[in-house]
Amino acid sequence: MNAKDIRLPAAQMTAFAAALLQAAGARPADAIAVAEHLTASSLAGHDSNGIDLLPAWLDQTDKKFVKLDSAERVLAETAIILRVDADGGWGPPAATKLIERAGAKAIEHGLAAATLGDVHDLGRIGAYGEQAAAAGLAAILFVNVTGQPPIVAPFHGSDARFGTDPICIAFTATPQRSAFVLDMATSRISLGRLKMAAARGQDIPSGSLINEHGMPTTDPSGMSGDPRKGALTPMGRHKGYGLALACELLGGVLSGGGTIQPEQPREGAVRNGLFAILINPALFGEAGWMEHEIEAMADYALGSPPMDWDSPVLYPGDPERALRGKRLRDGIPVDPELVAELNETAAARGLKLRLQPGT
Repeated sequence: MNAKDIRLPAAQMTAFAAALLQAAGARPADAIAVAEHLTASSLAGHDSNGIDLLPAWLDQTDKKFVKLDSAERVLAETAIILRVDADGGWGPPAATKLIERAGAKAIEHGLAAATLGDVHDLGRIGAYGEQAAAAGLAAILFVNVTGQPPIVAPFHGSDARFGTDPICIAFTATPQRSAFVLDMATSRISLGRLKMAAARGQDIPSGSLINEHGMPTTDPSGMSGDPRKGALTPMGRHKGYGLALACELLGGVLSGGGTIQPEQPREGAVRNGLFAILINPALFGEAGWMEHEIEAMADYALGSPPMDWDSPVLYPGDPERALRGKRLRDGIPVDPELVAELNETAAARGLKLRLQPGT
């Protein structure tokens, strides 16, 4: 967050984004779903997957990289399997619908596996983990990224070969503990965080980036330009690299959307492949015992004395919940230059709506 950021109410941001997306040609229901997803991501503190994405998604729409009249097709369906082709349409409404449909199968049968291919940017993957957990389900989600040049180097590599390929694991809430939601990129930092650092003239953490010569650097300017120069590094060294490759195999191959290998087109679109496993814990054991075990394990982990008392041990999902409450109360911080850009875009598209702080 920047001291000069403008704070915007969530409801205003959603209404503005939905109107702008409709002006760009999105169907009303799609525009609302996408706008709500972006606002929710910003509320959770994932700004690079929030309203900051709106200009890029509008640009992708103008370039015909989002199919506005998409018609999803079910490629295969059994009692516990669902494979869907999104026909190049918006990510958030397609993924939300997939989790809902596959979740119904998991509730009935205990397990379900689902894939989503040929879909535009899914945005914040944690949103779908939260959706599953709210329905009483555990979830494991693997996502790959295609349509663009790679931006993450493999471990021991000196150039980019992967996207930021995120993974989300979620588990249901208990009476005393909110839902577990682990949402992470397989790169050490996200591209969005890098771009925000570059825009503000800030360095990024050491070990997060290599330059075009394969050497470590903390200067994000090369990777924020066009063309990008350098590569992000995988989180956890060989572990992040292995997980990124798993995302390509599970998210890319099983969804039918393909992997980031160079035979696939790289026209500049953002396309994702999603592989989801949904689990109904109620069919795996006695609810009371499970809830006690979850709460006891969480208490045990969080009870570790922190190395720094200003940074206690946290439960995955708690930082987002805390920030969501604060930003609902105080407003979502947005860079003034982004607000100006979005207001100019609205004027150019004939809209009277403008983003204004505190209204």
